[in-house]
Amino acid sequence: MAATAGAVASAAPSVAPFPLGGVALLGGRFHDNMVRTCAYLRFVDPDRLLHTFRLNAGLPSTAEACGGWEAPDVQLRGHSTGHLLSALAQAHANTGDDAYAAKGRYLVAELAECQAAASGAGYNAGYLSAFEEKVFEQLEAGGSPWAPYYTLHKIMAGLLDQYRLSGNAQALDVLKGMAAWADARTSELTHDQMQSVLRVEFGGMNEVLADLYLLTRDPAHLRVARRFDHEAVFGPLAAGQDRLAGLHANTQIPKIVGAVREYEATGDSRYLDIARFFWETVVHHHSYVIGGNSNAELFCPPDQIVSQLGENTCENCNSYNMLKLTRLLFFHDPRPAYMDYYEWTLYNQMLGEQDPDSAHGFCTYYTGLWAGTQRQVKGGLGADPGSYSSDYTNFSCDHGTGMETHTKFADSIYFHTGDTLYVNLFIPSELNWSERGVRVRQETDYPREDTTRLTVGGEGRFAMKIRIPGWTRHARVRVNGRDAGAARPGTYLTVERRWRDGDTVEVTLPMALDWRKAPDNPQVQAVSYGPVVLAGGYGSTAPATIPAIDPKSVKGGPGLTFTATADGAGVTLVPFSEIQHQRYTVYWAVPPAPARPRLTASYPFAEGGGTTSRDATKTWPDATLAGGATWTSDGAVALDGKSGHVALPPGLISGMSALTVAAWVNPEELANSARVFDLGFHKNTYMFLTVRTGLGKARFAMKIAGMAAEDYVDAAGPIPAGAWTHVAVTIAGGSAVLYFDGAETGRNDALVMSPLLLGATQLNYLGRSQNSSHPYLHGQVDDFRVYDHALSAAEVAALHAEGRTS
Repeated sequence: MAATAGAVASAAPSVAPFPLGGVALLGGRFHDNMVRTCAYLRFVDPDRLLHTFRLNAGLPSTAEACGGWEAPDVQLRGHSTGHLLSALAQAHANTGDDAYAAKGRYLVAELAECQAAASGAGYNAGYLSAFEEKVFEQLEAGGSPWAPYYTLHKIMAGLLDQYRLSGNAQALDVLKGMAAWADARTSELTHDQMQSVLRVEFGGMNEVLADLYLLTRDPAHLRVARRFDHEAVFGPLAAGQDRLAGLHANTQIPKIVGAVREYEATGDSRYLDIARFFWETVVHHHSYVIGGNSNAELFCPPDQIVSQLGENTCENCNSYNMLKLTRLLFFHDPRPAYMDYYEWTLYNQMLGEQDPDSAHGFCTYYTGLWAGTQRQVKGGLGADPGSYSSDYTNFSCDHGTGMETHTKFADSIYFHTGDTLYVNLFIPSELNWSERGVRVRQETDYPREDTTRLTVGGEGRFAMKIRIPGWTRHARVRVNGRDAGAARPGTYLTVERRWRDGDTVEVTLPMALDWRKAPDNPQVQAVSYGPVVLAGGYGSTAPATIPAIDPKSVKGGPGLTFTATADGAGVTLVPFSEIQHQRYTVYWAVPPAPARPRLTASYPFAEGGGTTSRDATKTWPDATLAGGATWTSDGAVALDGKSGHVALPPGLISGMSALTVAAWVNPEELANSARVFDLGFHKNTYMFLTVRTGLGKARFAMKIAGMAAEDYVDAAGPIPAGAWTHVAVTIAGGSAVLYFDGAETGRNDALVMSPLLLGATQLNYLGRSQNSSHPYLHGQVDDFRVYDHALSAAEVAALHAEGRTS
C-alpha cells in the first residue's frame, strides 16, 4: 500500500540528536581517541587518496599510490576517500576547526573535476569512481566483482556528510550527479536483474539515497533507493525468520540501516519491522559478549558463541554499523535497551579498536576472542601480525570506519525531543542546548568510578531523562543532594522541574562482577564489571586453549584492575578496551561443582520399529532414525552408507569435564572418515570416533574452533569390518583412552582441551560427520551411552562383557 502524506509525517523520528557542534568532549579516553584520529585527518595527504580517481578520469596525477585496499590494482579502491570525507565533516562539525572543512572542500572540488571529466573518459554522465565503469557491466551480467556499489555508497555518504555537517554545497551537486547516474544505470534493469545485482555487497545504497530524498524531496532518489531493497534478505526478516547463518555480516547490516531510512521516507512499517527484528536477532542470538558479531566475517548459526571463537571474530565495521542502526531505532522507539547495547559495544569493542600508543589513532580490523588472540589487522594488508592500521600501506574498510567512529563520540551522549533531554551515555562532555539557552556539563571518570555529575547552566523548565543501565542494581539519582526517586535498572529516570543555574544531578550506578554464560556452553563464561568486560592479559605467551578460572579467586585491586587464578597461575584482569599489544583472554572455562558419577544418557535401540528411540535414563528426548536408517531384526539400527544416521538430542555432553562415550558398532565396510559418533556444532567444533582415517587406523578426536589442531587418540588399527565391536572413549585429567572390546587400543596423556569446552553440542550424530564431505557409515550401531565420568579400565571391560543389550 502506498504511504499517504500523513503516514510519511508519522514516520518522522520522535527523538532527535543534537548537532555535533552542540556537544564538546571533555578530557578522558573518548576525547583522547578523537584527538589521535583528528591528528591523522590533518596529516593525511588528500592527493594520495585522489590518485586513482584522477587516473580513472584521465586526469594527471603525480601522487604516490596508497596500499592495502586503496592500491591501484584493488577493485575496492576509492572507498576510503568516502570515509575520509565523512570523518572530516564530523571533526569540523564537532570542533569548529576550519582545517577539516578546508581539506574536505579540496577533496570535493577535485572529485567534482573527476566527475566532470567522466564523459571524456568514456563514462556516463555523473559517474565518479576510482575504477572503470565497465565493472558494472560485469555485475549486471551476473558476475561478482568486488563490491562496486559498496564503494560508491561510501563516496556518496561522504559527500552527503560534507553537505550536512560542513555546509559544502558543491558536495551536494556532486552527490546528485552520482544519484542520477545510479538512476540511469539501474532503470534499465528488470526487477529480477536488479535482485541479481544485489547478490554482491552494495553497502547502504538504499540508506544514502533515502537520506538524499529526505533532504531534497526529489522522488527520483526514493525510487532508486527502493530498487536496492534486497528481498532475499528483507523477505525472511519481514516474516520474522532468522536466516542469517552463513551470510557476510557487514554486507547485511548497512541494508538494514537503510531500511530505517526508507521507513522514514515512506511510512511503510514493513521497513521498521525488518530493522527491529534484525536488531533483536543479531543482538540476542548472534553477538559475542563484547557486543560484536561474526566469525571470519560471517554470521554464525544462532546462539553459537564458544563453538565459533577465533582470531577473526567481531569485525569492527559490523559494530560501527550496528551502532548506527541502534541509534536510528532509538529515535523511533526510545527504549533503554537500545542505549544499553550502544554503551556496551562502544566501551567493549569500539573504544579498544584504536591503538592508544599511535599518534594517528591506528585501528584493528577484527576483535578476535579466541584465547590468546591479540589485536590485529586483516591478513594480507601489508602489516605484521599483531599490528594495527597504518598511514597509507594497509587501507581497509575498518581503517575507514575507524576514522568515522572516533570523530563522532559526541553524537549520542545526549538526545532531545520537545522539552525533554535524554542523558544516554556517561562520557565527560558539555552540552549546549541553544534552543533553550541551557548548558549541561557532565564530569566523571566513569567507568573507573560509579558516579557521574551533571551541572546545569542557565534556567528553564524541562524534563531530564537519565538512563539507568540494565546491568546496575540499587542505582541512585540525587538532584541538589536530594533523592530523585526510584531508579530501576533498564529504564530512564525522569526528573522534571524548573532548572536553575548551578543545579546538580548526581547519578550513582553501583558496579559488581557479573559472570556471563555463553549460550552454547554455560561452563564457558566472560566476566564483566559494570559496563566493561574484563580480559586477562597474557603478554607474548598464548594459553593453549581457553583457561579454566576459579571465579572465587577474582579479587579487586586499584581502579578497574583485578587479579584471579586461572589454570593454577595468577592472571591480571582489566577492561578489555585497555588490553593492547599483548595476547588476551575474554572467555574462561568455569569447572562444574563435583557431582555423583552417573550414566547420563543411554539409547539401547530396543524399539525395533518406528523412527524414534528412547533414552533409558529418561533424561533426554528421543533419538531419531533419519535418512536411510532402519531397524535390524536383532534390535540394532542399520545405516545404509548414503544418508542413514541417528540424530541424537542436543546437549548430551554439556558441563562435563570428564566423560565416557561407548557404543557397539558393526561396519559393513570401512570408509575413511566415516563416523561411529560425532557430537558437535560444525566441522571445526566436534568430538568424534571414526572407523578409519587415511593412516589406516580408527581415531577419536575433539576440537573447538580456534584451536590450531585437534586432540586425538589413534587406535592400533581400524575398527574391524563385518563384526560387532564395543568401542569406548574415556576422558579425564588431561588423558583420553580408546578401547576396543574392553581392551585399551590407544591413549593420549597430553590433551590440550577438556570436553567441558564443547558445551551443549547442537548436532549429535551416530553414523554421520559434521563435515558434509565425509561419507556416512555403512553398517549397524547399537547401545549408545554417555557417562559423566571416566570409567576405569575394569569398568570398560565389564561393560563390554555385558554384551549388546538388544
